[in-house]
Amino acid sequence: PTATRRPPERYGLHNSRHILCSLLLHHRPKTIIAIMSTTSKLINPALRAAANLRSSTMPEKVTKTAAVYLSAAPSGGAHTLPDLPYDYNALEPVISAETMTLHHTKHHNTYVTNLNAALEKLDAAVSAGDVSGVIGLEGALKFNGGGHLNHTLFWENLAAKGTSSIKAGGALEGLITESFGGVEEMKKEMSATTIAVQGSGWGWLGLNPKTGRLEIATRANQDPLQATTGLVPLLGIDVWEHAYYVDYRNVRPDYVNAVWDVVNWDVVEQRLAAAK
Repeated sequence: PTATRRPPERYGLHNSRHILCSLLLHHRPKTIIAIMSTTSKLINPALRAAANLRSSTMPEKVTKTAAVYLSAAPSGGAHTLPDLPYDYNALEPVISAETMTLHHTKHHNTYVTNLNAALEKLDAAVSAGDVSGVIGLEGALKFNGGGHLNHTLFWENLAAKGTSSIKAGGALEGLITESFGGVEEMKKEMSATTIAVQGSGWGWLGLNPKTGRLEIATRANQDPLQATTGLVPLLGIDVWEHAYYVDYRNVRPDYVNAVWDVVNWDVVEQRLAAAK
């Protein structure tokens, strides 16, 4: 669900976290120590460990990667499973309450749990100056971080059948028409592309910030769209079997064609506006 965001306080945790990340990437360890000493009650343990990234044993690429992961941690220090903005049975008959319950409380929750575990290990590896340990965690961080991000976007992409539609004459409809020739043409192309994903993955409608046009792309496993393609995600369809097997068995086309009935077009429109 969309949460009300507080503006970062000038000397609060949110602001300090991003200042620290910037300093880590620009080689200013003395300034980092000064900030940490004056905001000791605000910076969580993972960010404290990040100060050790400036060790001479850490290659610059490893330093930057670890700093980004640590600085992206929530203010409480751990990622949490987001609440759904609707009941588990709200998407029936397209997606059953059983599927939604399992998908949200089991599968998504596992990504969150494993992401937090990987971040704790990263914290320890950074503190110890263990370059090999930091590098070895990249796969787990990408997979579980991507799983958490992708599913959070996915839940927001859905709404009860008949409660959301593309605004006639709106910016989204206009850009879809410009990019694909029309809404139905976009749906057909995205459905075919998504159904054709080999194994597990996602189908996405994204904005190309360089061209200003919409594009369709697929990602394997839990690879996040923007981090791997540069496209800003507007609409995603999860085609891991756990997203549809209870309701559609292994008939992926039936699921993909049906999911259009529960798309939250208001959220897609909002994401487009934010991306521009």
